[in-house]
Amino acid sequence: MTNIIFKPDEYPRYSIQATVLLVYKTNTMLLMIHVREMEAALLARVFLGLLFLFQGYDKIFRIGVSNVIETIHNPLKEKGIPEFFSKVGAYLTSYIELICGFTLIIGFAKYWSMYLLGFDILFAAVAFGIVEPMWDMRHFFPRMVLLLFLLIIPSQWDVISVDYAWSLIKFMHSTL
Repeated sequence: MTNIIFKPDEYPRYSIQATVLLVYKTNTMLLMIHVREMEAALLARVFLGLLFLFQGYDKIFRIGVSNVIETIHNPLKEKGIPEFFSKVGAYLTSYIELICGFTLIIGFAKYWSMYLLGFDILFAAVAFGIVEPMWDMRHFFPRMVLLLFLLIIPSQWDVISVDYAWSLIKFMHSTL
């Protein structure tokens, strides 16, 4: 933030009104920059949430988890991975993607959701790496980049969320 110090001795031509106007314009510019950051964080979070929500929805309601297990288990079985890991992995990733995708969209428990989705991405990468060491990353990479972006940006950028509203409510109650 730019601090403007008004010293009447040095700058006799400047009035207090001109200084206040200059400070106002500086703060407005900073507010505009912060709005752009908030928009970027919201867009990235909602987009990533939609990607995972629709992926989880497809796995659970359209394809069915049992069909996902069958698709995943056969290649993993050839590599010696027990069926238990295929089943647990398919159920976990499907429900993590559905639930955490939704919570990411509304901004509720954002960091817990992102950590679980990071686990989901890591689990999928390991499973695909076991099946085929040179697997196609076109679905994996965009999700990973968006997730890392959201984890790296300052939390002050992502204020359009349920988490932020809840923190404001708690702050208001604590000051009363």
